[in-house]
Amino acid sequence: MTFDFSLTEDRPASGAHVIAVAGEVDIFTAPELKRAIGGAIDGGARELVVDLTETRFLDSTALGVLIGAVKRLRPLEGRLMIVNTEPSTAKTFEITGLDQIFTIVETRDDALLLLAARS
Repeated sequence: MTFDFSLTEDRPASGAHVIAVAGEVDIFTAPELKRAIGGAIDGGARELVVDLTETRFLDSTALGVLIGAVKRLRPLEGRLMIVNTEPSTAKTFEITGLDQIFTIVETRDDALLLLAARS
Protein backbone atom coordinates (compact mmCIF):
# COMPACT_ATOMS: atom_id res chain seq x y z
CA MET A 1 0.00 0.00 0.00
CA THR A 2 1.45 3.39 -1.04
CA PHE A 3 0.67 6.44 1.08
CA ASP A 4 0.66 9.96 -0.25
CA PHE A 5 2.19 11.51 2.86
CA SER A 6 5.34 13.27 3.93
CA LEU A 7 6.38 15.21 6.98
CA THR A 8 9.27 17.60 7.56
CA GLU A 9 10.36 19.47 10.65
CA ASP A 10 12.16 22.77 11.03
CA ARG A 11 13.21 25.08 13.84
CA PRO A 12 13.48 28.58 12.39
CA ALA A 13 15.37 31.32 14.22
CA SER A 14 12.14 32.36 15.96
CA GLY A 15 12.40 29.26 18.15
CA ALA A 16 9.06 27.79 17.11
CA HIS A 17 8.97 24.16 16.00
CA VAL A 18 7.46 23.82 12.52
CA ILE A 19 5.99 20.55 11.28
CA ALA A 20 4.98 20.62 7.62
CA VAL A 21 2.70 17.88 6.36
CA ALA A 22 2.01 17.04 2.73
CA GLY A 23 -0.52 14.68 1.20
CA GLU A 24 -3.20 12.94 3.24
CA VAL A 25 -3.32 12.67 7.02
CA ASP A 26 -5.58 9.77 7.90
CA ILE A 27 -5.80 6.76 10.16
CA PHE A 28 -2.66 5.32 8.57
CA THR A 29 -0.46 8.42 8.57
CA ALA A 30 -1.76 10.36 11.61
CA PRO A 31 0.42 8.32 14.02
CA GLU A 32 3.52 9.74 12.33
CA LEU A 33 2.21 13.28 12.85
CA LYS A 34 1.40 12.41 16.47
CA ARG A 35 4.96 11.11 17.01
CA ALA A 36 6.45 14.28 15.51
CA ILE A 37 4.29 16.55 17.65
CA GLY A 38 4.94 14.49 20.76
CA GLY A 39 8.67 14.45 20.09
CA ALA A 40 8.71 18.22 19.66
CA ILE A 41 6.83 18.80 22.91
CA ASP A 42 8.92 16.23 24.79
CA GLY A 43 12.00 17.99 23.40
CA GLY A 44 10.91 21.28 24.94
CA ALA A 45 8.97 22.95 22.12
CA ARG A 46 6.21 25.18 23.45
CA GLU A 47 5.35 26.96 20.22
CA LEU A 48 4.31 24.65 17.40
CA VAL A 49 3.34 25.47 13.86
CA VAL A 50 1.63 22.71 11.90
CA ASP A 51 1.83 23.70 8.25
CA LEU A 52 -0.96 22.07 6.24
CA THR A 53 -0.32 24.07 3.07
CA GLU A 54 0.47 20.92 1.08
CA THR A 55 -2.13 18.74 2.85
CA ARG A 56 -5.11 17.73 0.75
CA PHE A 57 -7.06 15.66 3.27
CA LEU A 58 -7.49 15.33 7.05
CA ASP A 59 -9.67 12.69 8.65
CA SER A 60 -11.02 12.58 12.20
CA THR A 61 -7.88 10.80 13.40
CA ALA A 62 -5.76 13.72 12.19
CA LEU A 63 -8.10 16.20 13.87
CA GLY A 64 -7.76 14.20 17.08
CA VAL A 65 -3.96 14.47 16.86
CA LEU A 66 -4.21 18.26 16.54
CA ILE A 67 -6.65 18.49 19.46
CA GLY A 68 -4.32 16.32 21.52
CA ALA A 69 -1.46 18.71 20.76
CA VAL A 70 -3.47 21.65 22.05
CA LYS A 71 -4.35 19.70 25.21
CA ARG A 72 -0.69 18.87 25.82
CA LEU A 73 0.48 22.44 25.21
CA ARG A 74 -2.09 24.33 27.30
CA PRO A 75 -0.78 23.32 30.74
CA LEU A 76 2.73 24.17 29.52
CA GLU A 77 1.54 27.62 28.42
CA GLY A 78 2.35 26.59 24.89
CA ARG A 79 0.65 27.49 21.63
CA LEU A 80 -0.26 25.74 18.41
CA MET A 81 -0.68 27.55 15.13
CA ILE A 82 -2.06 25.93 12.00
CA VAL A 83 -1.22 27.09 8.49
CA ASN A 84 -3.96 26.23 6.02
CA THR A 85 -5.14 27.52 2.65
CA GLU A 86 -7.07 24.44 1.49
CA PRO A 87 -10.79 25.36 1.30
CA SER A 88 -12.06 21.84 2.10
CA THR A 89 -9.84 21.64 5.19
CA ALA A 90 -10.97 25.11 6.25
CA LYS A 91 -14.57 23.93 5.91
CA THR A 92 -13.82 20.89 8.07
CA PHE A 93 -12.39 23.13 10.80
CA GLU A 94 -15.43 25.41 10.50
CA ILE A 95 -18.08 22.64 10.56
CA THR A 96 -16.50 20.96 13.59
CA GLY A 97 -16.02 24.24 15.44
CA LEU A 98 -12.29 23.63 15.59
CA ASP A 99 -11.66 26.99 13.95
CA GLN A 100 -12.63 28.37 17.38
CA ILE A 101 -9.98 26.24 19.12
CA PHE A 102 -7.10 26.53 16.68
CA THR A 103 -5.43 29.69 15.46
CA ILE A 104 -5.41 29.24 11.70
CA VAL A 105 -3.42 31.48 9.38
CA GLU A 106 -2.64 31.45 5.66
CA THR A 107 1.18 31.39 5.69
CA ARG A 108 4.00 30.02 7.79
CA ASP A 109 5.43 33.54 8.04
CA ASP A 110 2.09 34.78 9.44
CA ALA A 111 2.18 32.03 12.07
CA LEU A 112 5.73 32.83 13.10
CA LEU A 113 5.02 36.57 13.26
CA LEU A 114 1.93 36.00 15.38
CA LEU A 115 3.84 33.75 17.77
CA ALA A 116 6.63 36.34 18.03
CA ALA A 117 4.10 39.12 18.72
CA ARG A 118 2.56 37.12 21.57
CA SER A 119 5.90 36.39 23.25
